[in-house]
Amino acid sequence: MRWWKLVKPSLIVGAVSLALGVLGAVAYIESGVYNVAASKPHTSFTFWLTHETMIHSVRRQARSIEAPARFSGDQLVAGFCEYEAHCVACHGAAGVGRQQWVSGLEPSPPYLLDIHQQFSRKELFWVVKNGIKMTGMPSWKNEMSDQEIWSVVAWLEASPKLPPQTYVRWRNERSCRSYPKGLLAAP
Repeated sequence: MRWWKLVKPSLIVGAVSLALGVLGAVAYIESGVYNVAASKPHTSFTFWLTHETMIHSVRRQARSIEAPARFSGDQLVAGFCEYEAHCVACHGAAGVGRQQWVSGLEPSPPYLLDIHQQFSRKELFWVVKNGIKMTGMPSWKNEMSDQEIWSVVAWLEASPKLPPQTYVRWRNERSCRSYPKGLLAAP
């Protein structure tokens, strides 16, 4: 019984602190004081919080995905074509800048030349398929098949190993004209 007399005040203080914290958070949210404008960058804390949450969520969600052991040359070309059709406007490529309107997104979409160092194949697949909330990164699961998404992953993995001018050369050669889906219009 004596331990209860010692623990009870701590529990009361903890419960009151939790209630005040929840009320404070609700008051902060309801006040509208946080500036949600995309023209203002996130605070360092907000960026850290959302980025770390995203990294850990992607890793957890992708655990059950089976990644192919290797990619074929055809998948690489198909991945280039899918990337050109769906990704380059926001993420750019070696020798290709992002579209100007992308500068209005917050957070800004990353260039993906080293993304395979941050995410595994299955994690990249998950991100492309499901998108990332509150970043402008859409889910492509209704637009692209799993095979097409794996092709994008093949491109993301291989592109840093290719000469930097490869993307521009393939684009100028209109390499995707013979691609079965015929996805690309002239650049």
